[in-house]
Amino acid sequence: MNKNIETITLAGGCFWCVEAVFELIEGVVSVVSGYSGGHTENPTYMEVCSGTTGHAESIQVTFDSHIIDYPTILEIFFAYHDPTTLNRQGPDIGTHYRSAIFYHTSKQKEIAEIIIKGLEKEKIFPSPIVTEISEMSTFYEAEPYHQSFYKKNGYEPYCQILITPKIAKLRDMHSELMKHDPHSDH
Repeated sequence: MNKNIETITLAGGCFWCVEAVFELIEGVVSVVSGYSGGHTENPTYMEVCSGTTGHAESIQVTFDSHIIDYPTILEIFFAYHDPTTLNRQGPDIGTHYRSAIFYHTSKQKEIAEIIIKGLEKEKIFPSPIVTEISEMSTFYEAEPYHQSFYKKNGYEPYCQILITPKIAKLRDMHSELMKHDPHSDH
């Protein structure tokens, strides 16, 4: 196994929104949408949306740390969701839309804590950061229709209203981190 390959699990509201951003980042090997942080085994999307499972809509990001490092992954994470709203991202409300970092190693936890302290000290956000930092336990992959949702459904109103502006922001603010795919349609 490649020692440069790392995995982190992130929750930043609707998994379609954060998945769409990370799929465009150079060095990201894969992005899988799913559920983590709860108590229900093998939950369905409908169960997670009910708010009774304890799970957050999450993405599991696998990346090559020689191309993009973990602090930069977190920089992107914090730039493309609101880590100051408890159990909410825009119109999406509920514990399953919470902001969370599910760390896979103690080093990831330590770095996440340092980055959050730095963002708070610099007052990057107008309100305190409420992002949960928890040890990763089990990640349940979401149903197939959720995977690469924006790539397959970018024309949908939800995608146009909430995700397309994030992609435009990514092109404006972090274009140097993006994959350079001449065949990309988004």
